[in-house]
Amino acid sequence: MFDGPLTAELDPGERRARLRLARSARIGPVTFHEALAHFGSARAACARLETTTDAAIAREEDALAKAGGRFVVFGDPAYPAALAALPDAPAVLSAIGDLGLLSRPTLAVVGAREASLAACRLAGELAGALGAAGFVVASGLARGIDAAAHQAALATGTVAVLAGGIDQVYPPKNAGLHAAIAAEGLLLSESPWGAPPVARAFPRRNRIVSGLSKGVVVIEAAARSGSLITAHRAAEQGRDVFVVPGSPADPRYAGSNSLIRDGAILTRDIKDILGVIGGPRSTSQVPVKPREKSTHPEASKVLSALGSVPTLVDELVRRCQVSAAAVAEVLLALELEGRLERHRGNRVSLI
Repeated sequence: MFDGPLTAELDPGERRARLRLARSARIGPVTFHEALAHFGSARAACARLETTTDAAIAREEDALAKAGGRFVVFGDPAYPAALAALPDAPAVLSAIGDLGLLSRPTLAVVGAREASLAACRLAGELAGALGAAGFVVASGLARGIDAAAHQAALATGTVAVLAGGIDQVYPPKNAGLHAAIAAEGLLLSESPWGAPPVARAFPRRNRIVSGLSKGVVVIEAAARSGSLITAHRAAEQGRDVFVVPGSPADPRYAGSNSLIRDGAILTRDIKDILGVIGGPRSTSQVPVKPREKSTHPEASKVLSALGSVPTLVDELVRRCQVSAAAVAEVLLALELEGRLERHRGNRVSLI
């Protein structure tokens, strides 16, 4: 529909009519666009269809304004052009925060809610590097990977797309992050003020996360992960899909590895991403944090016995033929260096 940013202001009456049409029962995003095409304008559609009232729109608009937000209506200059080009583009978005982020190049980082420590650390590293490279980082403000990505990109620009109303903090443990993004980044929601985050709203949210972005980075997705929905919508929308691989023996990466098998771009670090889509800044400007190496005399034996698949500590002792105390010391050093993850059942793996 649009090749670049929208610049012309909507007529105030038409803008109000689009809000009424968008918030009406049985009018979803596809029906909204069909109504615009059929009637020629939202004003004409509202004259012929049963729509919500001006009073209802005013109440929601007032609540949003009191929270420091505003509506971004399809056709507004602030509405992101990449999203406007989709056939199911949201008719209206509630927004709190920096609308200027919507005009900047964006990449999404998504993954498991119950993510491993290693995956969360990687998500933070990638999001931070993408921010340093000039990208806004988008995600869904879920637990795990989403939260890690948002947190790492707060200083450089992050957009959180919510499934429920923009006032609904979900999950509750992300209340602090929700508030921080409202103050330093941008919150977006297609759902009306006060709407709970029901199950059917999450796939709709995911299409917005991918639709805002030039590409989607998937980290640690299981076979039935919601991140796969985001990845599939991204592919349908013509976006690049980048996937961090994992061990075939680790069920937490079953969905990720299947995406790579089906043609997604195997991603080890930010260079694999920028090598495909380029970036606002040179890759030489992206900070790379070197990892320290353990200097314990038994470190090489323990390292050679470790891998990405969790291993019992007792098995390491037997395999390396060193004392349990020596293995424990090496593992502690690796953990402090950020190179080791501990799992249930006294198992460990390399990051």
